Amino acid sequence: MKYISTRGGVEPKSFEEVVLAGLAADGGLFVPQQLPEFSVEEIASWSGLSYQQLALKIMAPFVGDAVPEKDLQRLIDDAYTGFRHAGVAPLVQTGHNEWIMELFHGPTLAFKDFALQFLGNLLDYILAKRNQKVVVMGATSGDTGSAAIEGCRHCKNLDIFILHPYQRISEVQRRQMTTVLADNIHNLALHGNFDDCQNMVKASFADQSFLPEGRQLVAVNSINWARIMAQIVYYFWASLSLGGPERKVSFSVPTGNFGDIFAGYLAHKMGLPIEQLVIATNQNDILHRCISGNDHSTKPLQQSLAPSMDIMISSNFERLLFDLYQRDGDEVARLMAAAKAGSMKLNDDVLAQARELFSSYRCDDAGMVEIIRDTFAESDYLLDPHTAIGLAAARHCRANQDTPMVTLATAHPAKFPDAVRRAGYPCDPPLPSHMSDLFEREERCTVLDNDSGAVQQFMAENIVS
Repeated sequence: MKYISTRGGVEPKSFEEVVLAGLAADGGLFVPQQLPEFSVEEIASWSGLSYQQLALKIMAPFVGDAVPEKDLQRLIDDAYTGFRHAGVAPLVQTGHNEWIMELFHGPTLAFKDFALQFLGNLLDYILAKRNQKVVVMGATSGDTGSAAIEGCRHCKNLDIFILHPYQRISEVQRRQMTTVLADNIHNLALHGNFDDCQNMVKASFADQSFLPEGRQLVAVNSINWARIMAQIVYYFWASLSLGGPERKVSFSVPTGNFGDIFAGYLAHKMGLPIEQLVIATNQNDILHRCISGNDHSTKPLQQSLAPSMDIMISSNFERLLFDLYQRDGDEVARLMAAAKAGSMKLNDDVLAQARELFSSYRCDDAGMVEIIRDTFAESDYLLDPHTAIGLAAARHCRANQDTPMVTLATAHPAKFPDAVRRAGYPCDPPLPSHMSDLFEREERCTVLDNDSGAVQQFMAENIVS
């Protein structure tokens, strides 16, 4: 399996090269040169598999001969050992043909664990084989950082630097990162928003001259292809659990950076019968405005009660555009330049093609609080704010009541007590037992200005592995 850039400016790369590179040298994102495709009969034959066995079926074609199959199965098995539910991604029914897929049973209580527990194992495997040391750099709007630290904390061949927007994530999210005190782990709080952090990461990948000789940056954000690959699996898992592939299933996905829902799009392209993919956004609604009204213009970022979705520049949307524009790298580069300048328009036929599969919905804080309150009153089920937005979008956009609609529950409600209490819940939702002492643990974090020179100098001075 070879990988190409969405902007067409680099030679095809191997899976191993793509995992270590993250961002392509031309500024684009890596995608497979050709997607694996599965027949309905083959997908149906997987109905009795465990989550780990299914993950091997889905991921092995993307990995190719880079990792022998027995080693790949071991990496997958190890990745999901720490999940606290035997089903890994269990489904809970909340209405007629309405389901919540709980993706928060991993060690950091967020869907990012599905990809980053695996990616940490994979990096350790590749780096040990190559006898190489690297520097992991990532930006987080709340959940990626803790999942990346947890997934990579035991890796011997890397240093980790995670940037988050200062005072713009929940206290639980922050403490999950800042209480891990290993010498090779560094949390940087930037005076700015998530887009500032993400832009700094992309700029650092473009010019890595600040690193010591022999080191390179590795991405843990969803620009890293291995993360998207791992997230494809739970779409197949949900479908098989609900009678697929003989019947179609629809999904509503709370999204900011477009990685999680892009994984659903790939599952559809690989042969999984998906009727509808709903893009659920908060008031930072650039994706909704683009799909519903062809308005992909940037606006000032608004801080919300769903902070993991406080994103205006959705990196993985570029991967979808690459497909919609018939894999024309030059056209994608032009579109990305327009988006960076503040506004991008899609061709009418491209927008029509996207709308055949995608719907979208905007739910602000008030609407999110209302659906948390109503869902708890109706079914005694407590939603986190991001999942609540996903459920609101599912109910608003649902095209067919006879098709199962699955909302992806992206985080545990205990990570967002402010939103939950605003919805009338009488106390802070309790953290699971393995995190019960989180607020007593020592923290370590460095607050920096939104200045690439200061961040890169800090990184250069603190690489220890």
